[in-house]
Amino acid sequence: MPRKARIDAPGALHHIILRGIERRKIFYDDNDRNNFLERLGVILIETKTSCFAWALIPNHLHLLLRTGVAPIATVMRRLLTGYAVSFNHRHRRHGQLFQNRYKSILCQEDQYLLELVRYIHLNPLRTKLVSDLKILDKYPYCGHSVVMGKNKHDWQDTDYILNFYDSKHSIARRRYWSYVKKGIPEGQRPDLAGGGLIRSAGGWSVVKSLRKSAARIKGDERILGDGNFVEKVLKESQENFERKYEIEANGYDFDWLVKQVALSLNIKPEDVLIRGKYKQTVKARDLLCYWGTRELGMTTVELAKKLKLAQPTISQAAMRGQKTAAGAGLKLSEQIK
Repeated sequence: MPRKARIDAPGALHHIILRGIERRKIFYDDNDRNNFLERLGVILIETKTSCFAWALIPNHLHLLLRTGVAPIATVMRRLLTGYAVSFNHRHRRHGQLFQNRYKSILCQEDQYLLELVRYIHLNPLRTKLVSDLKILDKYPYCGHSVVMGKNKHDWQDTDYILNFYDSKHSIARRRYWSYVKKGIPEGQRPDLAGGGLIRSAGGWSVVKSLRKSAARIKGDERILGDGNFVEKVLKESQENFERKYEIEANGYDFDWLVKQVALSLNIKPEDVLIRGKYKQTVKARDLLCYWGTRELGMTTVELAKKLKLAQPTISQAAMRGQKTAAGAGLKLSEQIK
């Protein structure tokens, strides 16, 4: 069965789960963990991707991210490729490090955000990396200690989470801690980390009652939310897919895009593709990468091949291109009939 496409949009909340191949370790020691966190921080800041929770376990990891100016797929590709190369070099190993694709679950924020933060931050306790909650308060490889103010990472958005509990951080931390403590007896939560239809419906009890009443509900393993949320996300995803297909069918391809960039910046089409770091050329290339990925649905791999540039360079160019388009009020959608 073919894999379903990932679902993403600016501002979308994602619970990301990644495991080592054959459940092997992806972190051998603190050097590995620090290497991963350093890379994560750089990429999150560059892409303006918000991080609300995270936990590093020897053979897997959890992240709770909100999409910024770059798609989550781009963020994860940069992060995992760079880390895997570094890990293999350091440990003199070869081959795949991670198990298949990472799992990315698009989540209904207003209903699940705080539950997910708690669930993710309790992972080290559930896996017995730490023995109790007081030790978890200071454990450096989980976002819980950052929320508690015991460790610091500028790329983790603790204020956003604490403000749900109180505007004063000292009070908010006490209330957050109590909330986390109440989640300890719950143990594993398949409804938050897997389960497809069960997760979307809200648990086994809900599914059973709906089955008995022969009610029909929407479910999708890529989405965590109530039926209306799942249906809305799937509808928007389908509309984006259809728009991309329509764009391709009407001949809005890479060559057409080059011409649109040239028209927008009042330069010749051939000047858009000139190699070098001339200011106008870089600006044109940035806009091309942004419109290519966001409007035409091209991948960074496709653009990297056409422009003969490295894939990370395309991602960075697309982010600059978004600022260029916003600053100059340039919209490609006006050129698409």
